[in-house]
Amino acid sequence: MNYGIVSQEQLEQIDGVLSEKLIKLGVDCVIIIDMAGNIITAKDNGESKYDVYSFAALAAGNFATVDAMAKLVGEQEFSLLFHKGQESNIHFSKIDDELLLISMFGRDISLGFLRLNVVDVIEKIRVIWGNQ
Repeated sequence: MNYGIVSQEQLEQIDGVLSEKLIKLGVDCVIIIDMAGNIITAKDNGESKYDVYSFAALAAGNFATVDAMAKLVGEQEFSLLFHKGQESNIHFSKIDDELLLISMFGRDISLGFLRLNVVDVIEKIRVIWGNQ
């Protein structure tokens, strides 16, 4: 997937998918980053107070660390991560080898329902970028 050559129209379509499938579901904030921690796009519910730039950098480092741990236990990769807190949760999922989709959400959303929607979002993003 060559996200480096992305049009404004493609970004708007992706933002629409993120809003429709995740933000309307109740996700507080969703970010697409590259593996270096650069933000490709970010959407929130208008109430989130997250510092997405710091979060993106830390998330990329976190995912790289877990990727190294996967290799230590003989796995090719762990393609998704989930962190559960008292009030907030974070779900990471790979779109491809270059991109991560990060969803931050509260306890009012079930992980299973979120994961179903994330799978759908990733498929739609791949179609928009031309990689089915």
